[in-house]
Amino acid sequence: MAATLIKNGTVVTATEMMTADVLIDGEKVVAIFAPGSLSGLNADTEIDASGKLVMPGGVDVHTHMELPFGGTSASDSFESGTRAAAWGGTTTLVDFAVQTIGEPMMSGYETWMEKAEGNCAIDYGFHMIVSDVNEQSLKEMDVLMGEGVTSFKLFMAYPGVLYSTDGQIFMAMQKAAENGSTIMMHAENGIVIDVLREQAIAKGQTDPIYHSTTRPPVTESEATHRAISYAELAGAPLYVVHMSAKEAVAEVALARDRGANVFGETCPQYLFLGWNNLSEPGFEGAKYVCSTPVRNWEEGHQAELWKALATNDLQVVSTDHCPFCMNDHPTLGTQKRLGEGDFTAIPNGLPGVEERMELIYHGAVAESNLNLNRYVEVTATAPAKMFGLYPQKGTIAIGSDADIVIFDPDATKTMGVGVYHMDVDYSCYEGKETTGKIETVLSRGKVLINNGQYHGAKGDGRYLKRGTNQNLI
Repeated sequence: MAATLIKNGTVVTATEMMTADVLIDGEKVVAIFAPGSLSGLNADTEIDASGKLVMPGGVDVHTHMELPFGGTSASDSFESGTRAAAWGGTTTLVDFAVQTIGEPMMSGYETWMEKAEGNCAIDYGFHMIVSDVNEQSLKEMDVLMGEGVTSFKLFMAYPGVLYSTDGQIFMAMQKAAENGSTIMMHAENGIVIDVLREQAIAKGQTDPIYHSTTRPPVTESEATHRAISYAELAGAPLYVVHMSAKEAVAEVALARDRGANVFGETCPQYLFLGWNNLSEPGFEGAKYVCSTPVRNWEEGHQAELWKALATNDLQVVSTDHCPFCMNDHPTLGTQKRLGEGDFTAIPNGLPGVEERMELIYHGAVAESNLNLNRYVEVTATAPAKMFGLYPQKGTIAIGSDADIVIFDPDATKTMGVGVYHMDVDYSCYEGKETTGKIETVLSRGKVLINNGQYHGAKGDGRYLKRGTNQNLI
């Protein structure tokens, strides 16, 4: 098998940082050693990483490729979205298969497998969205565990679409406690939110900013508290997705302080965006409509999220990548503009799978919110551990998959739609200047990105049968 030597770089994992050479044989890391210490070593390919960081490929455990939502579908296919992820230094993602109400969960899993199989540029797995908790679907949770789907997402929001009652949530949690799976929770009080949305529309409050004001922090924190209570009672691991409100994060911190098996995720949009974006003139604020919503900067949510990442009250930064175009998509038609004149009809979601690694490096390391090891941990190692992929993914270690990013810490970049490869017509970070740039990306030893060129191919990615939560602390 072909051997690759990455030499003279600074190897960074969640726990270590050292100047070292990394030897890859085929798809695996086979040696990590002091530069030049293995005499007579002949590799088929040598990559000089002098002055660069050598880090694990990113693991994004929250994406929605081709997701039907709000009368349209997310604009990125598995082919375009995973290719964009590779450009952005993410070498593994876990997407969400969806159960349709009234249909078996296995049908949803098979549908999403058909969408992804043979199309992905990087390795991928699936969580399962449970839209219809009943006797059959609870049994199917066991069946899906055998397929490597070891996490199940429920919604406390979107009544009539994805919403589960408290009783249904608790039954799913009991099943998770029994079979060792993890419950993922969209924690917002959808019943209250629907009342606030109807009242806002009745008052003529139709602009995008009202998407956030009708989902106030208490609707997130109350639901988070409730989900934690049920998970503790059932004895199930709980992972709260896309956390944006400091009050909700405080609920997770309190639970973890008392030893509860509770974890939290945030996303780049909550660390960098806010009401100033939702309030952009005209309909421009629709670019930033997602749920949970971006919050008011002046209330200190962003600062508390960074603090929670530093103190391990939050463990993961994923993207919730679910893009919709502002102007008509060539094949999907009208997307964000479905909500012109009515914010409740704006498809919820925004792009980010390609921007995450560089954007979070800038906010974490360049702006001194997190150190390098913690940056690697929240973007690669912790999500791999959380969802049963470690140490195959999420680290650079002997025997691990050779998913590696070579990163220039001193290079700068101007973010914008023109420099990215996602199938969407805008960037949420247009014109933002960032420090740190991806130079080379390897997936299982194959160079996908190098010096601004793409060397991957459709179907390079493999389906990952995941294990269970590996006692992430």
